[in-house]
Amino acid sequence: MTEKTDDAMAEVGAMQKIAAAVAPLDPEATARVIRWAADRYGVNLHGSGLRTKHQGREESGGAESGGTPAFGALAELHSAASPESDADKALVAGYRFQFVQGQADFASQAINAALKDLGHGVGNITSAFDTLRARKPALVMQLKKAGTTKQARKTYKLTAAGNKAVELMIGQS
Repeated sequence: MTEKTDDAMAEVGAMQKIAAAVAPLDPEATARVIRWAADRYGVNLHGSGLRTKHQGREESGGAESGGTPAFGALAELHSAASPESDADKALVAGYRFQFVQGQADFASQAINAALKDLGHGVGNITSAFDTLRARKPALVMQLKKAGTTKQARKTYKLTAAGNKAVELMIGQS
């Protein structure tokens, strides 16, 4: 393995440990732990898109505290981002699941179902996520796969680069 691959694997391992550590916590406790870790290691979280479900978000899609747009529905976020490719549609929907709804990760099937409900279904969700994983830097990472076939149910998480890409699409950065 190359040094970059080793670094990426170490990063994924650290993320898995953090996810396991905060899994039993409620959203507010998770936020406190993440803020403590950021303070401890000198990481600036302001503007990074890290939010919990209960930090002043309005249900109707007005503005969140701090001037960040709130999106009450996937349709509002999709409209603001205007994704053109299937991969970008999947990325935007994943962003909503992870950063707006506060989920730690998301299933590709749930993303495609949500997009189909909007009338923007993706022909091959696995290919869309493979495209996002292949970009440099990767916009999503696969966390797990249930089954042995290529179309097995997979769970993903947006990377910091994926978060930034969607924020650029909606004009936040």
